[in-house]
Amino acid sequence: MAVEKKFVQDGYVKASMDEYFAKQLSRAGYGGMDINRTPMGTQITVYAEKPGMVIGKAGKVIRKLTRDVDRLYDLDNPQIDAQEVKRPELNAQMMASRLASSIERGWYFRKAGHNTMRAVMNAGALGCEIVISGKLTGSRSRVEKMVNGYIKHAGKPVDDIVDDGFATAVKKLGTLGCKVRIIHPDAVLPDSYRLKNAEELGALAVPAPAEEEKSAGIEELVEVEAKGEVAEAEEAVVEETAKAEAETVEETVEEVAASEVEADVITGESVTEEGEERREVNGVWQHKHGAHDYWHPTGRMHRES
Repeated sequence: MAVEKKFVQDGYVKASMDEYFAKQLSRAGYGGMDINRTPMGTQITVYAEKPGMVIGKAGKVIRKLTRDVDRLYDLDNPQIDAQEVKRPELNAQMMASRLASSIERGWYFRKAGHNTMRAVMNAGALGCEIVISGKLTGSRSRVEKMVNGYIKHAGKPVDDIVDDGFATAVKKLGTLGCKVRIIHPDAVLPDSYRLKNAEELGALAVPAPAEEEKSAGIEELVEVEAKGEVAEAEEAVVEETAKAEAETVEETVEEVAASEVEADVITGESVTEEGEERREVNGVWQHKHGAHDYWHPTGRMHRES
């Protein structure tokens, strides 16, 4: 058999087996199946709301299902295992069966659809879509769609994160198709994103060096710091010298201005000596001579030019 034909045959067997289990296990709350082919045989896992009804008394029902599957589909040593569904509201096949059952019991289709969607979303689903088609209210067939949350319709994410379920409701006017699509709470959406907070950004920063690396580089750090301190000290000496010279000039200018402004508070008489004039201002003796032709305190140390 060609590869293409083998894939088609496997898909047909799986779909046909799914319909068979849905018909036989409707009262047990059938919720889908998985097929896993191994060298030891074909492992079939059946998901149901009531796995006890799938097994039956002393395993009677599950043995019958195994014989029928082996006879109808010619599988290699089939083995059926029943698993319980913990949260039926997040199983699309179960919710589709419940919706079809509600419509068959006489519920209005829109009320039944919204109740089903409310149950699915309250269970924490990220999105739900319900499509009911057939003769809903009149003699002409139409389609009613209900959507809530986030739903994907195309691409690979449909196969990865969307759970599909289908069931039929048989009424007097005709048969209604009920399709339910659910995205589970733990599904990873292809376009989802999350903003990082300040703490996470700080954790992603460059880590601090280890203790061993710190101790290994202590000597180099000491040498660098010593060189830096010497350079800073030299710069400080130069800055202090410049500041001292600037302060001397400023004080000289201020004293000259003060002598001009406070000329009327001179208390001592001016005494003239060889090339020098002296006076007393507010109890302080000042003098003026050729080298420094302005009044200044007598006790000031003069810098040699």
